[in-house]
Amino acid sequence: MKLQHLLVILGITLTSTACSNWIYRIDVPQGNFLDQRDVEKLRVGMTKEQVIYVLGNPVVQDSFDDDTWYYVYDMKRGMEKRGEDFQKQMVINFVDNKVTTVEGDFELSEDFNTPLDN
Repeated sequence: MKLQHLLVILGITLTSTACSNWIYRIDVPQGNFLDQRDVEKLRVGMTKEQVIYVLGNPVVQDSFDDDTWYYVYDMKRGMEKRGEDFQKQMVINFVDNKVTTVEGDFELSEDFNTPLDN
């Protein structure tokens, strides 16, 4: 009798784990999705308002330093077959309300160091 119960439990366990790939799980994106074309529009000397127009509001503004903005995008995949989890980030530093440096996972355009004024 105990052997029968053990076999039933073992059978249910094996069949339930085999069906785990049938369950649909959604991807969970969080943060600012930045398109490479928008990032290439950034130029040194842009104001904060111009950056917001091009990229949108940052996810995080440093509480102690208003001149550092963080754009972070995090993708948690619901299922392995759709790819791996990833994170992209970009940090923009301002001096006197103007962009001075941009660091992160995106390529800047060749014209980044050419201000818009020229």
